[in-house]
Amino acid sequence: MLHLSRLTSLALTIALVIAAPLAFAAEPAPSAPAATAATTKAPLPLDELRTFAEVMDRIKAAYVEPVDDKVLLENAIKGMLSNLDPHSAYLGPEDFAELQESTSGEFGGLGIEVGSEDGFVKVVSPIDDTPASKAGIQAGDFIVKINGQPTRGQSMTEAVDKMRGKIGQKITLTLVRDGGTPFDVTLTRAVIQVKSVKSQLLESGYGYIRITQFQVKTGEEVAKALAKMRKDNGKKLNGLVLDLRNNPGGVLQSAVEVVDHFITKGLIVYTKGRIANSELRFSATGNDLSEAVPLVVLINGGSASASEIVAGALQDQKRGVVMGTTSFGKGSVQTVLPLNNDRALKITTALYFTPNGRSIQAQGIVPDIEVRKAKITNEQDSEYFKEADLQGHLGNGNGGADKPTGSGAKAKPMPQDDDYQLAQALSLLKGLNITSGR
Repeated sequence: MLHLSRLTSLALTIALVIAAPLAFAAEPAPSAPAATAATTKAPLPLDELRTFAEVMDRIKAAYVEPVDDKVLLENAIKGMLSNLDPHSAYLGPEDFAELQESTSGEFGGLGIEVGSEDGFVKVVSPIDDTPASKAGIQAGDFIVKINGQPTRGQSMTEAVDKMRGKIGQKITLTLVRDGGTPFDVTLTRAVIQVKSVKSQLLESGYGYIRITQFQVKTGEEVAKALAKMRKDNGKKLNGLVLDLRNNPGGVLQSAVEVVDHFITKGLIVYTKGRIANSELRFSATGNDLSEAVPLVVLINGGSASASEIVAGALQDQKRGVVMGTTSFGKGSVQTVLPLNNDRALKITTALYFTPNGRSIQAQGIVPDIEVRKAKITNEQDSEYFKEADLQGHLGNGNGGADKPTGSGAKAKPMPQDDDYQLAQALSLLKGLNITSGR
């Protein structure tokens, strides 16, 4: 287990979007002395501040309805942050409280990570086993209306506020997929209880770990999953699939811990920024719990942020084969800076880089083997007439049992049966296992 005190003090998080309360994992920072020091060096822009005060005074005097000073100032702060980048935001008391709750893996909402593209709200990824995923919402869908109201021109914060509501209330989203005709999806808001790690044996000797998002305890849960699969298999695994598809990210420390479970040495990730202590480096501790088994990492366009750290590190360290489609490309680090009155700022403070110095920002991780999503159609196996069906056929000669038509046992349904990318990953692992003579 890594103990990253420097990380905790800065609370560097890999956030996806300012829609944090919908699906977001982060750790608040206790203080921001470095940021304060950096900003006090430059003199205050007095002319611009006078203009700001004059604009506020004119609004208060001339606007058609009275406007509260607090509302004007909070809107000014929101505008100041929303125009920096899509991931910086002002968090009011509710937003900040829900962001803190989300690190425990339980919060209210729809279960989608959203971002902004060309003025529209875009789904980065739905989270497994949430109202959004159950309703069939997909990564890349555009949300063009919320309860009949167009989203174009709204800030991300405004759109997210409209998607929030009481648990049990229904909400209708109008979506556009792949440039097609808009269609409506009605969801019921729910308490989102996200299980960060799921695991099972796909076949004897071949394990599968899916990480839905990176929460505080994700590294610990991956360690337990590896131990359980090894125990269930009765011996060392022949191969492992690490599934990061549609994983929107989460806590940086957890991403580092997960990589640490798969490598024995070397750099995992490093960050670069302007404020003091924003340039950090994280390396392996030598605690490889995976026993160096062959590894395939699955990613797609919904894999973002912390997912890209993990995929990029394992790719650069030549630890596994990255398969799927190019990831989202979110390579910036957000720091949560608490303010007074239970409010906070979430601002971008650094970029992160893979061990080989690659910046993922706006480019993403390109898989070693591209495998696009496809629908598997299982054809009915024809019952061919076999040698063992012939009357008077010869025996095997080595004492093996006859295998006439229909003698094979019906296989239990498994995840790879209708998941083309996962099936390809398993096939690759089997091939590596055969050629390596394991």
